[in-house]
Amino acid sequence: MNTEVVEGAPVVLSARRISKSFSGVQVLFSVDFELRQGEIHALMGENGAGKSTLVKILSGFEQTTSGEILLDGKSVKLPPNGAAEALGIVIIHQEFNLAEHLTVTESLFLGREVTRFGVLDRKFMRAETRRVLDLLGSHVDENAMIGSLSIAEKQMVEIAKAISRDARVVFMDEPTAVLSREETNFLFRLVRKLRDKGTSFVFVSHKLDEVMELTDRVTVLRDGQWIKTAPTSVLDGEAIAQLMVGRELSSLYPAKSEPDVDEEVVLRVESVSTGYIRNASFELRRGEILGFSGMIGSGRTELMEAIVGLRSRLAGEVLVRGQPVPSGDVHAVNKAGLAYMTKDRKAKGLLLDAGMMANLTLQSLGRHSRIGYLDPRSEEAALVKARRRFDIRVRDDKIVAGRMSGGNQQKLLLAKVMETDPSIIIIDEPTRGIDVGTKQQIYHFISALARDGRSIIVVSSEMPEIIGLCSRVVIMREGHIAGILEGDEISEQEIMRYAAGLKRKTAA
Repeated sequence: MNTEVVEGAPVVLSARRISKSFSGVQVLFSVDFELRQGEIHALMGENGAGKSTLVKILSGFEQTTSGEILLDGKSVKLPPNGAAEALGIVIIHQEFNLAEHLTVTESLFLGREVTRFGVLDRKFMRAETRRVLDLLGSHVDENAMIGSLSIAEKQMVEIAKAISRDARVVFMDEPTAVLSREETNFLFRLVRKLRDKGTSFVFVSHKLDEVMELTDRVTVLRDGQWIKTAPTSVLDGEAIAQLMVGRELSSLYPAKSEPDVDEEVVLRVESVSTGYIRNASFELRRGEILGFSGMIGSGRTELMEAIVGLRSRLAGEVLVRGQPVPSGDVHAVNKAGLAYMTKDRKAKGLLLDAGMMANLTLQSLGRHSRIGYLDPRSEEAALVKARRRFDIRVRDDKIVAGRMSGGNQQKLLLAKVMETDPSIIIIDEPTRGIDVGTKQQIYHFISALARDGRSIIVVSSEMPEIIGLCSRVVIMREGHIAGILEGDEISEQEIMRYAAGLKRKTAA
C-alpha cells in the first residue's frame, strides 16, 4: 500500500455533492468522492449501490443531475462518450468494448490511428501494440482477430487499450473477473508500477481479498449514498462487508446437506468427449450440490455445454434418470428437466433491451400461453412470484434488464432458468461480478433448491464458494477430469494439487 504518499498527494479528480436520477428515480444522493495522484482507490458497495453510475459520471459517460466534478481542483463538465480520454481519464468497462471483426492492433488504435504521409502506419501500430502487451506480460498476438480471443484475452486487450492512452486516471470495473490468478498477479504488478509513477486508479471489485491486497483507500456506497472513506490498512474484509450491506454477515454459506449415498442418480455422464474434452465421466445424485473446479481453460464450461446440447459430443453418453439424451439436442435436454444457467448473463443470458417479464418467460412461453396466445396475466403473476422468491429489487417496474444492477440481473437470470421448473440445474459462475450480500442470497437460493430435491452442478472459479457449498468437487485440468474429492478431502490445497497436475485420481 501507498498510504503515506496518498495522504500528502494532490487531488486529481473529485466529486462534490453528486446526485443522479434516471426518469425521476434517484440513484445517487449527494455523494462526495476524491481520487489523489498515485493512489489505488477501491469503490465498494452492493449491486445497486450506485458504483457504476458514479464511475460513469466521473468518466463522462453520464451527466450529473446536480453537484460538480473537479479536475485538478477546477470545476469541469467532462465531455461525453469517452471523449474524456483526451483529458487522461480512461475507463475499462466490465462489459467489453471491443469490435469482434478488428485485430488487436486495430482495436488499440481505433479512433486514434497513426498515419505517415497520409497512409496508415501499420508497422508502428503493431510494434506499439506488442510493446504494451509485453508490458502486461500477455502473449496475445497483436494480429489476432478480437473474435478469436478467449474472455481472459479480451480483458487483457481492454487493459492494454487503457495503458496505451497514457492515462492519468484509470477506472477498472471488475478487471479480474475473468482472469486467472497468474494473469491477476501480472495486472496488479503493472498497476502498482503505474501507481508509483503517478497514475491514479479507481478499482471497482467485489473481491474483498483483492481490495485488501491492492488498494490504498476504500470508499463504500450503500443505496446511492456515501457511507465511509478510509485507508485500506485500518479495515478488514469483514468490516468492509458490513459497511456495504449494513448488517453482519455471519453465515455467508448455508449449512451443507449431504445427500444419501442411496439417493437416485439423476444424471450420469459416461466417457464424454468433444474437440477438447476427453473421456469425462461423473454422476449427480438427487438433492446433491456437485462442484466443478479448475483453472480457467480447464474445460469446465465446454463439458457443461456438451451435456446440455449447446456443443456436440464426439463420443460418450449423457443419461438423465437412465434415459440417454441425444447429442446437440437442446429441446430434448429441456424436456428431460435439465437446465443451464450461463456464466455470461449479458451476452448469452438476458435480453438487455427487454424488460423483466419478457426475460423471465422467454424459455417457458408454453407455460404462459392459452390457445396459442401469450397470457399477460399469467406472465405478470409469474413476475410477481419471481421478484418475491428471488428478492429482485428495482425502483422502476418497467426497467429494462440492461439498466438493472449486476446482482438483480443475476437473480433475474436464475428466476428465468427456474421458470422452466427443472429438476437438474447447472449453474456456471453463479456469483461473477456481484456483491457479497447478493452472493449470500444466491448461496441460500442454491441450498434451498437442493433441499427441495433438485440436483445442482455449480461451476466456479471461486474456491471458497465451491468448498462452502458443495458436498463433492470434480476438478478439471486440460480437458479431462483430474480428480473427485468429497467430505474432509475438500480443501483449497487439494483442489490446487489436482488443478495444477500434481495429482491424478480416477473417478470411482
